[in-house]
Amino acid sequence: MTATTNAQTIERFYGAFAQLDAATMEACYAPDAVFDDEAFSLRGRREIGGMWRMLCEATKAKGADVWRLRHRDVRADERGGSAHWDAHYRFSATGRLVDNSIDARFGFTPEGLITTHRDSFPFWTWSRQALGTPGLLLGWSPMLRKKVRATAAANLARYLASRPA
Repeated sequence: MTATTNAQTIERFYGAFAQLDAATMEACYAPDAVFDDEAFSLRGRREIGGMWRMLCEATKAKGADVWRLRHRDVRADERGGSAHWDAHYRFSATGRLVDNSIDARFGFTPEGLITTHRDSFPFWTWSRQALGTPGLLLGWSPMLRKKVRATAAANLARYLASRPA
């Protein structure tokens, strides 16, 4: 496929995300895709799609009134791509409002499916908004990062266990 196909996949992904359409987001990934960010390290479409379904459902249930996603700077070639996206949402665990600014990098199959997806954002900035005082005081520490990752992994495991495979 072409760079155009990969750019279209990125556009399709973020268009679906803006609408909280997790099924379309999941369909953008290859079966053996890999996803990493500050909270999750996931392997396979089931885990990655499960994360997006869990996050979209939580946003619809407790934050649709404030949800906003904008993306820009989509770039792609035959193998990879990148984009920047900004999300405004209510963090479901605390109810606090978050404005997160994320840089994404992608790898693709020849058919234009996402094989690798890495989101990067300043954890301390996110933790101050999402967690309040604990994030402000400890957002720089590996301990808080580890706790956030462990909590996210446990939440996803519970979510996936409640869904048929």
